[in-house]
Amino acid sequence: MSKLVAPHGGKGLTCCLLHGAALEAEVEKAAKLKKVKISPRENGDLIMMGIGGFSPITNFMNRADWKNVVEKMQLTDGTFWPVPVTLSVDKADADAITTGDQIALVNTDGVTMATMTVTEKYQMTEADKKFECEKVFMGKGDDSINGKFWQVAMEDHPGVKMVMAQKEYNLAGPVKVLSEGDFREKFPGVYMTPAEARAKFDEKGWSTVAALQLRNPMHRSHEYLAKIAVEVCDGVFIHSLVGNLKKGDIPAEVRVKCIDVLIDKYFNKENVIQGGYPLDMRYAGPREGLLHATFRQNYGVNRMIIGRDHAGVGDFYGMFEAQEIFETIPKPAGAGKALLCEPLKIDWTFYCHKCDGMASLRTCNHAKEDRVILSGTKLRKALSEGAEVVDHFGREEVLVILRAYYQGLTEKVEIKMQGAASGADMKKK
Repeated sequence: MSKLVAPHGGKGLTCCLLHGAALEAEVEKAAKLKKVKISPRENGDLIMMGIGGFSPITNFMNRADWKNVVEKMQLTDGTFWPVPVTLSVDKADADAITTGDQIALVNTDGVTMATMTVTEKYQMTEADKKFECEKVFMGKGDDSINGKFWQVAMEDHPGVKMVMAQKEYNLAGPVKVLSEGDFREKFPGVYMTPAEARAKFDEKGWSTVAALQLRNPMHRSHEYLAKIAVEVCDGVFIHSLVGNLKKGDIPAEVRVKCIDVLIDKYFNKENVIQGGYPLDMRYAGPREGLLHATFRQNYGVNRMIIGRDHAGVGDFYGMFEAQEIFETIPKPAGAGKALLCEPLKIDWTFYCHKCDGMASLRTCNHAKEDRVILSGTKLRKALSEGAEVVDHFGREEVLVILRAYYQGLTEKVEIKMQGAASGADMKKK
């Protein structure tokens, strides 16, 4: 019997992905339905509903759930949920669709990903979108306070730009998912469903599992975080995003190679598993940290590693705001409705020359000039500019892979530095 944490929502894994005869019949039906184009983010959300990653959610949200999630981080039935999962369409599509209609959802590659029964359509005004952005994306960092948020967000926050670019109406309703896309082919052995991850953890006899969220190449600080978690849990799930990122981020294929090298050379393989999940980044900082913990619970994870500026962008969030938010979330009493995956909070980490090793503000009393401040943004900036990467920033085997990637680029992308990456605001929590 599994010793892992139960899936979120109290209903087990709720998977909308069809198989066998049911899939064949639905594909045939989908060919005759009105087709609605979906965005890459909506495509990733669909796949997560398909494989049970978003359990207990099996539908794009209606207006009541959207508003409740934005305001209170709960579905209308009381279940904790931190970010909206919505589907937008333009006015022409909305006018052509009636409640009760079935439609086919087609991604940007022209692949029919799902069918959906429309239970509600509702307008999303500019005020509605701004309301969502201010609740979900506005934090406590310098770019969010003192009236600065809307001065910089439309230029510098990819999540805000994505929401504000959504179409005029949302459609709500349950989905039947027809495809996982090409993730299984592109990332064999890495991309996995919650059921597959749970089977691997059960095979190892794990009961306590920590997840390390990655969207950047794995540097020494990430390695240190994972090894701290290995010391206090049965194992670590290095779980990286294989969906879409913002311009300038390093593609998943490259990051997976880096993780492979690190696991092979610097980890006890009995205590670590690499995985990938199909979402796009929302860059929602604290709210996205909660989303990461929520769907990791569905993967069988009960501890989410939350370090400095988790899922952040620019200077929109406080350094440890993604840790602090776990203390303020609703804790509904109904069976399965509360978040059970807890944060594993870790302070600033760095290489300290005087300590002669990796350390954190909780363990090291040396001066700032003795430390090598590690961040994915700082690493990407150095590599993109052909600059020297300082000693102890990353493993040489990883830097070889990353240098080869950047040397192959034909277009240079400017990488902006923020306080979180530079270490300018380094201080104890």
